[in-house]
Amino acid sequence: METVLKIQQKLLPDLLGIMQQRYQILKYIRLMEPIGRRILAAHLGMTERVLRSEINFLKEQGLVNVSTGGMSLTQDGRLLIKELEPIMKEVLGLRELELQIKSILNIEEVIIVPGDSDENELVKKEMGRACASRMKKSYTSINIIAITGGSTLATVAEMLTPDSKGRNLLFFPARGGLGEHAENQANSIVAKMAEKTMGQYKLLHVPDQVSEDVYTSLIEEPAIKETLEMIRQSSMVVHGIGDAITMAKRRKTDSETFQRILDGHAVGEAFGYYFNADGEIVHKVKTIGLQLEYLQKVPCVIAVAGGASKAKAISAVMKQGKGENKILITDEGAAKAIREQTLINNEGFKEE
Repeated sequence: METVLKIQQKLLPDLLGIMQQRYQILKYIRLMEPIGRRILAAHLGMTERVLRSEINFLKEQGLVNVSTGGMSLTQDGRLLIKELEPIMKEVLGLRELELQIKSILNIEEVIIVPGDSDENELVKKEMGRACASRMKKSYTSINIIAITGGSTLATVAEMLTPDSKGRNLLFFPARGGLGEHAENQANSIVAKMAEKTMGQYKLLHVPDQVSEDVYTSLIEEPAIKETLEMIRQSSMVVHGIGDAITMAKRRKTDSETFQRILDGHAVGEAFGYYFNADGEIVHKVKTIGLQLEYLQKVPCVIAVAGGASKAKAISAVMKQGKGENKILITDEGAAKAIREQTLINNEGFKEE
């Protein structure tokens, strides 16, 4: 198949361009169905006239349904997009990019979706779909799944579906709440994940950041103690990655600590830990929930983060601990920025 694609790229480059465009239309309909033509055209950066022509073709092929409620994929459309996915990864060069990022970060697996979530919100949904699919592959007979908060993890929750094998799924918040949008809190996300998968969930009713005295008191509460013990037994952890400065501001960090984070050149944050570009911890927030050392014993740790602006943060966080149990779900924008930054660093090292 790879050889055929290379020949096609040389002899029929226009045909590949059309295939990519139609694949993207199908993919975005799947993410947003039912969706109107005007909204889809805006997301694709395409005129309604051109999109109408393409939709008519896809409808004639039995791939798209068009109704007053909007456009959606037929069963044949869903099957086709599933079959096309590995082929399009080859066409777009994403398979090679996945191998490069896997080598750079020295982790078990990298899954890259097309696009840059900094530029298109739908790319975040595609990352959510890819994460939901990858989670299913790692389910065992009994699953204790720890989940962090954030908009990306909320998107993952929306993309989950019931497990066809009926395996036991128990979702836990990996940390307390940051006190912002309720839908992006870990408690809300685990409840949504349980609803989508017909699984179960437990809540953690504590703030993300507490003082030493409050921490000592809270961890002795029976309900919290039970939840923390379950977190330690996690079979899977799914987490986001934050930009260090952005997360420090979201936590309303005091000026002294904020300066410490700046002076430490922190670029990434996860689980309340702030990391510099070398993956070293420069600050740790006193949080109730999953601690970094727990991750070493978790069989499957999935990080989901994208956007070129998060490249340094992703690289910093993924350098922590062993890489054998780590999976990264990211987008093309972040992956290319990580690769570019690595090349720059390597060139700088050679010059020295």
